[in-house]
Amino acid sequence: MKIIRYLDSAGRAHYGSEQPDGSALRLEGDIYAGPRVTTDRADVRKLLAPVVPAQILCIGLNYRQHAEETKAKIPERPILFVKGINTLQHPGDPILIPQHLRSDEVDYECELAVVIGKACKNVTRATALDYVLGYTCANDVSARDHQIKLGGGQWCRGKFFDTFAPLGPRLVTTDEIPNPNALAISTTLSGVRVQGSNTADMIFDVPAIIEYLSGSTTLVPGTVILTGTPQGVGMATKPLPRWLRPGDSVTIEIEQIGALTNPVALEPV
Repeated sequence: MKIIRYLDSAGRAHYGSEQPDGSALRLEGDIYAGPRVTTDRADVRKLLAPVVPAQILCIGLNYRQHAEETKAKIPERPILFVKGINTLQHPGDPILIPQHLRSDEVDYECELAVVIGKACKNVTRATALDYVLGYTCANDVSARDHQIKLGGGQWCRGKFFDTFAPLGPRLVTTDEIPNPNALAISTTLSGVRVQGSNTADMIFDVPAIIEYLSGSTTLVPGTVILTGTPQGVGMATKPLPRWLRPGDSVTIEIEQIGALTNPVALEPV
């Protein structure tokens, strides 16, 4: 199933089941507990991020070619950092470059996002995908100056600004994507393709990530896991880095899921 979340003409949020012709039928019930597809055509006035995250867990340095371009050592275990739920942004809404706590080095990162559908703890690699509801596109927007130079040695400050986790445009359930590590993934920045890879290049694949994150730790339904970005980030662009600028448009595209597009603007001050 392809699940969307949307606002109707009265400003109410609903879930819908996207149909092959691009229309959608309204869903009833909890998407984590077997929602029912109604016969009511969805009154979609605005697409929202397909889920409201319970938490956002992120894996860094998880593509081999990205580790190579940043001259980083291949990690022995998944590198975990977190984003706040304040970072969520909807399809079509702007990524805001921070101005109050200023950043001059905001970067894009296309990522496959995994949405946990059932509570899990201490799962094995063999059973890890049984706990996944589905997958969506994500942009792990990163203020590199705060991540690398101004954050005290940890990554979270540079990853934690409002609007820094666009998700969408739809959630595709696991029955339609049996292998999440065989998907083409790319970023197009203002009409130029800047990232292009395949999720097969992950150092730690999706089952390994879930096994690791669930170790002695409960992953609740609605946990969103960002699985790392491939090579081609703005920080590593030669001869000069390519940071996001007001007026840019960023599109993250993943095979079998679709394209997530966000404009870029300055934070109002």
